[in-house]
Amino acid sequence: MNKILASLLLIGVIALPVAADARPVTLTTQLKSYGGNGAYLAFYVTDAKGVFKKTLWVSGKKAKYYKHLRDWARGSGLKASEFDGVSGASVGSGRTLKVTVELADALIDAGYEIRVDSAVEDLRDNPADVRAPLTKKGAGKPVAGRGYVKSFTYAM
Repeated sequence: MNKILASLLLIGVIALPVAADARPVTLTTQLKSYGGNGAYLAFYVTDAKGVFKKTLWVSGKKAKYYKHLRDWARGSGLKASEFDGVSGASVGSGRTLKVTVELADALIDAGYEIRVDSAVEDLRDNPADVRAPLTKKGAGKPVAGRGYVKSFTYAM
């Protein structure tokens, strides 16, 4: 019995640093009012050179429209593994989308950005509608979008 207890304790000690390496981050996006269908949004992380690293969330369920989220589509290769389990409904004009994602601590204050691409059917596509440096100081501070996004914030 002591060997089993010791093994379980050792497994817990080994797993603890892994759990501490990520944190929940809440992404809040307010869309501008516009005339048109719901917006498709891709939230993703890039490194300091703008190279795609990870998908955080994709808003819009019809994958055939993901190609309009150009920068994200190019970086992710539109591989289903990039958006499986991290997608939801599109977001309507003037609405707010709030999602919580897991983000590795190593990405914070290390030159990474959260980017948001946006697209609306029959309207213009906006690659990098939002570019927000991923820093502790930037948490909670609104960033204005260039397209359909009125404001974007993240909270840790």
